[in-house]
Amino acid sequence: MTKIDRKRISFLASKTKMAQSARDPFVQQFGDCELDKADVIVALGGDGFMLETLHATQRLNLPVYGMNRGTVGFLMNEFSPDHLYDRLMNAEEAVINPLRMNATCVDGSNHSELAINEVSLLRQGPQAAKLKIFVDGRLRLDELACDGALVATPAGSTAYNYSAHGPILPIGSEVLALTAMAAFRPRRWRGAVLPKNAQVRFEVIEPDKRPVMADADSRSVQDVVVVEIESAGDVQHRLLFDPGHGLEERLIQEQFV
Repeated sequence: MTKIDRKRISFLASKTKMAQSARDPFVQQFGDCELDKADVIVALGGDGFMLETLHATQRLNLPVYGMNRGTVGFLMNEFSPDHLYDRLMNAEEAVINPLRMNATCVDGSNHSELAINEVSLLRQGPQAAKLKIFVDGRLRLDELACDGALVATPAGSTAYNYSAHGPILPIGSEVLALTAMAAFRPRRWRGAVLPKNAQVRFEVIEPDKRPVMADADSRSVQDVVVVEIESAGDVQHRLLFDPGHGLEERLIQEQFV
């Protein structure tokens, strides 16, 4: 980790009482630097707030050190009010690339979003979604009847993907997880592991009868007909972790819970 000025730390907190009360003593001790002048961001909250912070500060290319004041805290470090500056100076950096989603809707509109964890497609109505799946322009599945499907990054593989029985991916594995949710046909198809540079295209079959929505880290688009997903190699997010508690270790721990 590069040198950090004690007076150039920006503190962000979720709106919960727990996170806000944790922020106040840090601000009293270090001040609260403006984001565009900061060396580092300290985010206080849960994983959802970390994702929100990474998206909101993407243009700044600043490292973000999270401390858990939420529930799961997979992307966060353990909270402690003590020795923050030393922890920042000794932190190890993990760089992750998000996914880029391009979605076309029934009305012809186009929407582009970035997702750090996953891009998911979900049925909007009572009937199962029916999807065609292309990988690098080649049709791989001509009809998947399901509740939905998702593409997850290694960093997001322990989130929605894991709950949907998808694989946990090591951070340095350079792969993506393509996972089906409640697949009805083919009944035994659970998904695939794809190279990181793969381009995935979903086409919705019978979108009027079986409407589908797309979601990129809780940024939702309704009534999609085509969704294209690829790794955004031109975008980097910098996360800081205490030594011995980085994403690789967390991925291993998650599999023995």
